[in-house]
Amino acid sequence: MFILELTYTAPLERIDALLPAHVEWLAEHYANGTFLASGRKVPRDGGIILAVAPDRPAVEALAATDPFVPAGAAAYRITEFVATTTGPALAPHRETLPA
Repeated sequence: MFILELTYTAPLERIDALLPAHVEWLAEHYANGTFLASGRKVPRDGGIILAVAPDRPAVEALAATDPFVPAGAAAYRITEFVATTTGPALAPHRETLPA
């Protein structure tokens, strides 16, 4: 599982102009099951996405397709973790530690 933390690198006016394309991008990845949760950080200087993917390179490639990135409006920090404990809603994504 991955935590994608995005940090805005452009003024909020630029972020707001790109937001419809970003929301469409999010919807596409919710529909295919990659994204599990997302939202704005408080204060509003970026956002967080909880995602599942086969490996880190896949997540890095995916993050690069966020419309914010090619526009130079945001940068991603990606953290991989092993979700060994989850609430019931995330049970299908529960993992075991490697041997």
